[in-house]
Amino acid sequence: MQRKDDFEVRREKLKGFSDKELKERFWDLANKVVEPMVEMAREYTSPSIERSILLRMGFNSLQAKAIVNKCLKLDILGKGAGHIVLRLAKEENIPYKEAGKKLASGELIEKVKRIFKIKA
Repeated sequence: MQRKDDFEVRREKLKGFSDKELKERFWDLANKVVEPMVEMAREYTSPSIERSILLRMGFNSLQAKAIVNKCLKLDILGKGAGHIVLRLAKEENIPYKEAGKKLASGELIEKVKRIFKIKA
């Protein structure tokens, strides 16, 4: 099977472009391609992503799992487990590691509910 080469036909609309215009067109198209992925990264997360973030913050895997589970139970994982820990630490005026450990053990759940305006 021989490939029909349509390079010349497709090239016609780009023929008169300068290098600068070609470069601009390339980056415009590249941005359009990745835009949905960037938007998803901003809006969506998962427990495994949030555990990974907490591990990078210095929590061990058991603490990370417990923090993520608390966030899931409160239905606020979309705000970011690391963000929740940092906000809690700021509100309590304690180091973030201590805030995370307390959250993992269930100590500061009511404070989290108040900070993030969670009913029930």
